[in-house]
Amino acid sequence: MSTTGLDSEIANLYQLPLAEFTSARNALAKQAGSRASEIRGLQKPPVAAWAINQLFRRDRDTYDRLIGASGDLRAAHAAVLAGKHGDVRSAGKSHEEAIDSALKATVAILSDAGQPLTDATRQAIATTLRALPGVEPAGQLTKTLQPGGFEMLAGLPVQTKSGKQTVVPKPAPAPPPSPTSPGRKADPVAERRAREAVAEAERQVRLAEHAMRREEFEAARAAREAEKADKAVDDARESVNEAQQALADAERAAEQALKSKEAAEKRAREADEALKAARDRRDSFSLSPKPA
Repeated sequence: MSTTGLDSEIANLYQLPLAEFTSARNALAKQAGSRASEIRGLQKPPVAAWAINQLFRRDRDTYDRLIGASGDLRAAHAAVLAGKHGDVRSAGKSHEEAIDSALKATVAILSDAGQPLTDATRQAIATTLRALPGVEPAGQLTKTLQPGGFEMLAGLPVQTKSGKQTVVPKPAPAPPPSPTSPGRKADPVAERRAREAVAEAERQVRLAEHAMRREEFEAARAAREAEKADKAVDDARESVNEAQQALADAERAAEQALKSKEAAEKRAREADEALKAARDRRDSFSLSPKPA
């Protein structure tokens, strides 16, 4: 199988019903030649990640709107950090609306597939949608994701004096002294108000960072619980399937044994009747009068 063809088959694995992933992956590994170990190492996605993979395959418009809104939000933050105009509030609202639409569409896909929707799974879906795009190929998520928070702005060319990245724009530089008034002293009241404004802005940043860290911690905890619950459900389903298969095999064996028993009993009756008939013939012959 060519590399392109194999990559296509790998992508197709994530379109399958979740219960078929493992067997299909193992079957593909047998045909993968030198990439067999790579294929066997592919992880079965939890329910939340699988559902978002289906969103990518089945409702590309909704998925693309979400990715576009995520890019717009990051661009707005970048503009603000660069001292340019950026409508972060509008971009953030659009991103939240795109997340809501994607969440509803993903939940509907789960419902159509007959997959149970727990609160933990719903939270894991919402958290992952908020974190997109991830590093894995679109439509091939193998795990749920966590939003990057302030890290989503990593690499942008604005930093505080301490080197820490922030979403607060740098203050505009003070204008140079007027040529007509060299050496003019600054207004102490204005300086005090400016310092107070800076201190308040820094306090708000710290509060926002703490709140974000708390939310990320709770989201991460909820996602871990969701993955554990999804795995437990998958394991239970596999156990039920195995038990049902074992029961079906046992029922077939019992049915076959009953048929064998009935056939043996029939043959025994026939043998008994044949024996009785033979004895009757023998007794009839021995009681017949002998010729003179």
